[in-house]
Amino acid sequence: MSRNKSKQKRKTSNWVNKQESDQFVKKARASGFRARAAFKLEQIDHKAGLIKATTRLIDLGAAPGSWSQYASKKVGPQGQILAVDLLPMEPVPGVKFIQGDFTEPNTIAEIHNAAGGELLSLVLSDMAPNITGIRATDQARIEVLQEAILAFCSDTLAPGGRLLTKLFEGEAAVEMRKRAKTLFKDIQVIKPDASRSESKEVFLLASGYKSQKN
Repeated sequence: MSRNKSKQKRKTSNWVNKQESDQFVKKARASGFRARAAFKLEQIDHKAGLIKATTRLIDLGAAPGSWSQYASKKVGPQGQILAVDLLPMEPVPGVKFIQGDFTEPNTIAEIHNAAGGELLSLVLSDMAPNITGIRATDQARIEVLQEAILAFCSDTLAPGGRLLTKLFEGEAAVEMRKRAKTLFKDIQVIKPDASRSESKEVFLLASGYKSQKN
């Protein structure tokens, strides 16, 4: 076996061991959630009161669906949950899933149609671009993704609405905070306990959307 293959095998083994011992992985399995990420949203929701019975929200990059699963436990008949992803997703009760690219006009039109022409009160995103390990490339990809999410808000988010999106500490996160400050009345950065301590992952919560349609 080559040195590179041996190294990759050790990395895979370490990841599997970490998964098996992770308290949130175990908790997700016991609770019926499809991924441990559900507890990140749960912890932020408990802190910020994000999701109510009347919330109209969309989950971007939803697959495999753990955030939509959590939201479905909170949103009632007067609210609405939409989910979109390039990948297919197993159905979640109470969630309207749209398979497509949220940046494409046809997908946006389908989202508007599913929302009955109404604007949404919350945009959720746990998305991350494919990481190459090349810093400049990865920073550029993160910035492009976050700009696309902000552009999506201009099409779908109601005045006063909120955005919760995943960031990674670094230059791209700084730029995203600056950009978000021009579009929202208040922003805060949250690192839930369910995020692994060694990860640079944080979540930007932006509130009080200033509609760009005026």
